[in-house]
Amino acid sequence: MIPVIESIFLRQMASGDRLYLQLYKFIGAQPGKKVYIQSNLHGAEIAGNAVIHQLIEFLLTINESNLAGEIWLVPVCNPMGTNERSHHFSPGRYCLYEAKDWNRIFWDYEKQADNLVAFTKSQLHLDLKVVRQNYLTTIKQQFATILEKINSHSSVPYTEIFSYKLQNLSLDADYLIDLHSSTNQALDYLYYFRNREDSAKYFVLDFGILLDKYDGDAFDEAFIKPWLALEACFKEFGREIKFDVEAWTLELGSGMQIKPDSVAKGVRGVKNYLAQKGVLQIPDFSDDIKTHEMTFASSSNRKKYYAIAGGMIQSRIELGSSVKVGEKLYQILSFNKEGKLPSIIDVCAQQDGLVYDVATNQAVNEGEFVLGVIS
Repeated sequence: MIPVIESIFLRQMASGDRLYLQLYKFIGAQPGKKVYIQSNLHGAEIAGNAVIHQLIEFLLTINESNLAGEIWLVPVCNPMGTNERSHHFSPGRYCLYEAKDWNRIFWDYEKQADNLVAFTKSQLHLDLKVVRQNYLTTIKQQFATILEKINSHSSVPYTEIFSYKLQNLSLDADYLIDLHSSTNQALDYLYYFRNREDSAKYFVLDFGILLDKYDGDAFDEAFIKPWLALEACFKEFGREIKFDVEAWTLELGSGMQIKPDSVAKGVRGVKNYLAQKGVLQIPDFSDDIKTHEMTFASSSNRKKYYAIAGGMIQSRIELGSSVKVGEKLYQILSFNKEGKLPSIIDVCAQQDGLVYDVATNQAVNEGEFVLGVIS
């Protein structure tokens, strides 16, 4: 199957050079769901680009009859972040000009939906597909007003232009997958939203984190939050509904690296998810995938440990280790300017849990991130 390839203008630089996104659309023979997959929203998180490349190679080998619906893929979705450098390092997490996290800038319709109750009442007895289309139309109408601001003489900051470009591609998707990596070093896992545990298992990762607290400004949050709000509003009026709308963020390995094992897990997970959802008409996966067990935890149970003194981190517990309360997590080798000998400071766990994220840099200033534990 050959994709439709589109280049989308993104930004003109002071030098006159122009940045573009490249979109690959694979369109099946039968109508169905729209899947939107992007990678590299944070500049240093590059593993997802390899995942998308392998997905493209796979989709090239199948026939149109093996795909129901459409799959849209956007690798290197944030050229500004990807191209950012500091010496040998690729930070790219923030828009430096505006001092904003690239994944905390997105438009959340639910924050503006002051008519949600009235809308819900008007849709209470309608078919779920009709409700979905009506609500999506309402969202699109409000979203269109952003373009008016962008095209005005005063315009808007670049992060608003950028967020509009990505959300415009994904707003009407059924399934959204945002491919990330840890800024540091981390396990392979995914973020998911309430009532979506069954689908989360399709990604065949070992670990999933429920986003039970969020503000809606991240890409996946802004996409699904309005639909979760509508589901909750229907429930208040006595009707239990669940839209077949899902958003996922896959965290695949470490920043500034493409780890083959993490990429392989990402490719396998996305293919299996799309097969289980009926988008890909491909043979069933092996029994070990069907019986795969996944561990779930809540984002509110994460505990980040920040350095209680400046120094060098040593004897740090390994990534993926289970810890108990009181067990040593790491030591700080602390030098001082007080005419005293260097000291060793032990830092111990405040809760049972799993070490899922650790800082790449083992030299820390006081108050800098060292590792994360989730229970």
